[in-house]
Amino acid sequence: MKIAIIGAGNLGKSIAKGLIVNNAFTTLYLTKRDTGAIKSYEEYSKVTVTSDNQEAVKNSDILIFAVQPQQLERILEEIKDLLTEKHVLISTITGFKINRIEAIIGADQFIIRAMPNTAIAVGKSMTCMCSNEKGVKRIAIAEAIFNRLGTSIIINENKMQAATVICASGIAFWMRLIRATTQGAVQLGFDAKDAQELAMNTCLGAASLLVESGKHPEEEIDKVTTPKGCTIEGLNEMEHNGLSSSLIKGLQASFKKINNISEQ
Repeated sequence: MKIAIIGAGNLGKSIAKGLIVNNAFTTLYLTKRDTGAIKSYEEYSKVTVTSDNQEAVKNSDILIFAVQPQQLERILEEIKDLLTEKHVLISTITGFKINRIEAIIGADQFIIRAMPNTAIAVGKSMTCMCSNEKGVKRIAIAEAIFNRLGTSIIINENKMQAATVICASGIAFWMRLIRATTQGAVQLGFDAKDAQELAMNTCLGAASLLVESGKHPEEEIDKVTTPKGCTIEGLNEMEHNGLSSSLIKGLQASFKKINNISEQ
């Protein structure tokens, strides 16, 4: 696959790393206004770094847009006359709806919205996708890409804002929980390095149990909570202090913010 990532910032670079590690492209173009920060990617075979979006579009079939929302309209105007039947457009732009993209380049293009997260750099992204009517014919291509880089699901576009909060912002939320567990482990006597190792791999194990078993979290919780035991004591103390409530309120606050941004 001939892929271009238009806007190789943090997310764009994460996608590029995943593609490179998984050898998931024939050629790969990375674009950025200031190419200094991505120059090192030219060390990889068949990777081209450029500030010229038009060059990238001309030499690619799959265009992944990872720019800031306020930049996308200008870039689409810049490249729309170069688009052909071969092009599949994949936007990872928060809050930029498909009808806005169609208004610029037309509804006769294959347009897909994808919301991955930065774990795509290590092949562990949870990516949600939707498309315009024509894009349905090419969404399997996007699935093939993102399933090489983690897991993907197809959803309705009206759930994309919520998916952004759960999956993209969610990485930061889980990082904060891991950090808190690390701090607690230090307080209980572990040095910082060992504390983080314990926190990270316990989190990984918990998620893997659910992925592999398909069970509800409470089923696994029940296995480690014994009557009058230390686990239920800790869980109840966390709930008394608002653990679940705080998480839910945080998700709702992020969702409210992302909707306000998309309306501007």
